[in-house]
Amino acid sequence: MIMPSSRRSLVEPGCEVIVEFLYEGGERETQTLSLVADENADFTQGLLGVGTALAKALMGYSEGAHVFYRQADLLEVRILKITPGGARPADGVAERRQEALRKAARQAELGNAISFAASFNGKWGDYDPSSLTEEWEKDDEPRGEDNQEGSSNAST
Repeated sequence: MIMPSSRRSLVEPGCEVIVEFLYEGGERETQTLSLVADENADFTQGLLGVGTALAKALMGYSEGAHVFYRQADLLEVRILKITPGGARPADGVAERRQEALRKAARQAELGNAISFAASFNGKWGDYDPSSLTEEWEKDDEPRGEDNQEGSSNAST
């Protein structure tokens, strides 16, 4: 079936889009992005989650459109090409994101513990913040569902 030439592809979930970013200083950068479900997003691999501000700004536009998008020094995004049914997300993206979030949370917990230890002054002595890092790294092993804190495996 031949599609009418007046019909234009629109940016929508599942498509691959080549965009050009225009920055304040006149710099330009071209990037290929596939719009995927948020749980499969990985911007470093060109997988843009449909729930992101950039994806929402681009959706519904066609090739050649100039989309005003102010983010830091980014001024505008130009849509160069749209291909329906873009690239499929790589396996394990959601798992890698969960692991990165777990590590970031552990780092935040460690930072909080070190801040507390450095500021605490008790009558039996002060905490030594340097020992916390070693303990934290030793305890920083992935926890499975059966090994999570607060879980109970007792049967009745």
